[in-house]
Amino acid sequence: MNKSAATIFIRRIRVLTILCVLAALTIVGRLYMLQIVQGHAYAQRANAQFIEPASPLIDRGNIYFTDKNGTHITAATIKEGFSLAVNPTKVKDPEALFAAIQNVVPISHDDFMAKATKPGSSYQVVAQHLDANIGQALEKMQLPGLIVENDRWRLYPGGSLAAQEIGFVAYNGDAQEGRYGLERLYNPLLTKVDSGLYKNFFVELFGSAQSALQGDPQQGDLITTIEPTVQAELERQLAIYDQTWHPKLSGGIIMNPQTGEIMAMAVYPTFDLNAFNAERDASIYANPLVQNVYEVGSIIKPLTMAAGLDSGVITATSTYTDTGCITVDTKKICNFDGKARGVIPMQQILSQSLNVGASYIATQMKPTIMRDYFLNHYGFATTTGIDLPGEVKAITNNLKSSRQVEFDTASFGQGIALTPIETARALSIIANGGHLITPHLVSQVHYDTGITQTLPWNTTPTQVLKPQTALEVSRMLTTVVDLSLANGQDKLDHYSVAAKTGTAQIADPVNGGYYTDKFLHSFFGYFPSYDAKYMIFLFALEPTGAPYASQTLAPPWHSLTQFLINYYNVPPDR
Repeated sequence: MNKSAATIFIRRIRVLTILCVLAALTIVGRLYMLQIVQGHAYAQRANAQFIEPASPLIDRGNIYFTDKNGTHITAATIKEGFSLAVNPTKVKDPEALFAAIQNVVPISHDDFMAKATKPGSSYQVVAQHLDANIGQALEKMQLPGLIVENDRWRLYPGGSLAAQEIGFVAYNGDAQEGRYGLERLYNPLLTKVDSGLYKNFFVELFGSAQSALQGDPQQGDLITTIEPTVQAELERQLAIYDQTWHPKLSGGIIMNPQTGEIMAMAVYPTFDLNAFNAERDASIYANPLVQNVYEVGSIIKPLTMAAGLDSGVITATSTYTDTGCITVDTKKICNFDGKARGVIPMQQILSQSLNVGASYIATQMKPTIMRDYFLNHYGFATTTGIDLPGEVKAITNNLKSSRQVEFDTASFGQGIALTPIETARALSIIANGGHLITPHLVSQVHYDTGITQTLPWNTTPTQVLKPQTALEVSRMLTTVVDLSLANGQDKLDHYSVAAKTGTAQIADPVNGGYYTDKFLHSFFGYFPSYDAKYMIFLFALEPTGAPYASQTLAPPWHSLTQFLINYYNVPPDR
């Protein structure tokens, strides 16, 4: 054998050795998962295989919240216990059997008797999701005709916490699967492959090894960005808001505008994930923050201002003549009070929330520039890509028009309809220095193979505004809080905070135009103003008792801001 052939031979041996080592490591890892990590589950299956099960035992990955210290808190998991069934053919005295069971498990007499005496049946489920101590007590009684079997079910320790975001597991035909929220979107990853009770151990072992080596889809757990304490506080504030202002619906998002990580996301009313089937109206399961669109009103004015500054049609020192009302394409556009302000600077458009001022900026940009900023720079032409199911696109047909009036009304948030998450993402562009990011709820996936993958969100965020534009609008919004919001009463002496309110008329689908007494209130703010780590977005549909968002949403926004400062121990920046 010559030297060249020997070298090739040695290389082949080395490659073969490496492959053998990798295969051995994979097999050892799988053995560890099957015998140690999942050993209890397989023991449960073995114990149950001599009893006809009511349904296949569910096996599913966990979902975790992440607290501020990085600790994972269980949001969704599998609970193990027992279910109870009867074999009517072996029940000799149904009343005596009921009395014996009733002492341990409260059940309906009529329902039990109907099942225990059902002709032609050998299996009827009478109770499910029983704790282990109850099941073990019933097993020890050895009652004729009673079947005690292992059971597993989906448990949500937080109850209603982040219900619309987490979603739940329910039957779809004969199979249990994720229905709404993360449970649905990540269902293929969370669903464990059922190996069956009688599948050959080595078939599963080497099949799993082969899947891992080939890079086939794997199963595992979800690690979310939701901070449970922040989530609970957001939900508490929404509940207080509901009791005070009685809206049809309210919601909020707390997000890191730099990364798109959502710390909290909630709507009110909500529901208990462990008792979802008690709800009469299934629409409560949906998430209006990603699935509904609204005309959000004046919180769009900062985006109009940013587009005007960024495109160069105005500067921060520009002025305009405010006449209180103008007519554009035969349509009258007025300030909220109809009053003229005379010659005023750009700052006052945001400080006093002037529709005529926003219209002025839109007119200076003309349709082509404004269309480009709203649809492309701010992303209103597409969905955000948030990892929740059912996200819908904004309704922006008016921006395809050539009529100037459509752009003037869009400049103050009317005539276009956006999802709350689209709105929050667009506003985060101002807060983060001009980048378009992707809002998201899942940060990592922990696979059953033991590998943890950090999801590549926003690795290269797109720069859609000049940094100096974002900085200038942040300065203007900080002035709004310091001097104008609640006449400066919401100013924080040691923290820079940027914010804007929005009050939008609600369209009348029957008679056309807008209702005069129905509004959507919105509010967004972020801090620290020039290095924002926290953004709060709030909205409420048809609150009663006050016409303006500054009256209804400023208190919960202020409370949440103070909470975040204290909870995260945010250092003062001024």
